[in-house]
Amino acid sequence: MNRPLHILTLSTLFPNASAANFGIFVERQTSELASRPETRVTVINPVGLPPWPLSRHKQYQPLRGLASQETWHGLDVCRPRFRLIPKIGGAGNPRRIADALMPLVKSLHQQTPFDVIDAEFFYPDGPAAMRLAAALGIPFTIKARGADIHHWGGDPKCRDQILQAAEQASALLAVSGALKQDMIALGMDGSKIVVHYTGLDQDRFVPVDRVAAKRALGVEGPLFISAGALIPRKNQDLVIRAMAGFPDAVLMLAGKGEAEQSYRTLATELGLADRIRFLGSLSHEELARLTAAADIAILVSKSEGLANAWVEALACGTPVIISEAGGARELVTSPEAGRIVDQTVEAIVKAAHAILADPPGQELVRSTVSRFSWKTNGDQLLAILRHAAGNG
Repeated sequence: MNRPLHILTLSTLFPNASAANFGIFVERQTSELASRPETRVTVINPVGLPPWPLSRHKQYQPLRGLASQETWHGLDVCRPRFRLIPKIGGAGNPRRIADALMPLVKSLHQQTPFDVIDAEFFYPDGPAAMRLAAALGIPFTIKARGADIHHWGGDPKCRDQILQAAEQASALLAVSGALKQDMIALGMDGSKIVVHYTGLDQDRFVPVDRVAAKRALGVEGPLFISAGALIPRKNQDLVIRAMAGFPDAVLMLAGKGEAEQSYRTLATELGLADRIRFLGSLSHEELARLTAAADIAILVSKSEGLANAWVEALACGTPVIISEAGGARELVTSPEAGRIVDQTVEAIVKAAHAILADPPGQELVRSTVSRFSWKTNGDQLLAILRHAAGNG
């Protein structure tokens, strides 16, 4: 093949003007892939909107205003709409996505043929990619990231579709070895699954003068950060409760989500509201600056694949306290990196006291993620896609 490998990246997780950080790890990975002269990448980001009159609800207003096609940070992105049935329609999403995308995908394929479809979230993207790939007669791959396996894989109607797509895909990717084992336990062929670790912007997530950074934030005692969507699965309520064990500490919650109001109420009820800072969604630049300022990053999720927030914190020289979830033990391989704890307030408090009593050097912490980079991530992904397309 003399022409560039033409990749259709299909992802329901992708940033847009109304949610600039939503799926930013997919954008970063795709940007790295598209930067290679031997590739051509087209991104399709399906946008789900419910039928009228639900579509008029204020939560969908930003999505209705999105351009159907645009250049997003140098990437060609199409955002076709599909019919979303809130709460109860999860099992039908792959079919509805494929039906909505089929005319566009066939038209693009006729203009410049795709060589492979790269689905970036196992569900609903994977089964939708399966339908599109069959119509075009091309191979497809699927990447698993965590919740797509742990949540959707628990629904029998969705699990059957997940396993069918896994069987027909040319290659499967997992963000950690632990997630690969979960995929095998679900019924997938382990020989098809490649562990594909996240990348990392080593130039953005760097250690800083922590004392000066905390002073600039008006913090004199310990500073903790918990970065992630404010949803029950992320367990930020445990981190808020743990703050009672640190009377002079400040906690920054970086993210937003459905549990924010209940977390604000909890902080008030515990008398901690003046020491809990709800920061909302942050740009990558802001997140890097605040993560580097923190003494400890805490994210004790119920489930994960391998959280980008873990890797980024360590790159900043900030040790982590994380739960036994996903690839935790693939990342925290020494005391310098932090602690893996039970999902309890007591375990968080004990681990935080231990780290604060003997804080590891920032450069030593950073060295634990030296193997992570977007170049490495891109090299591996390109090799997988080439092989899937029969050009490996």
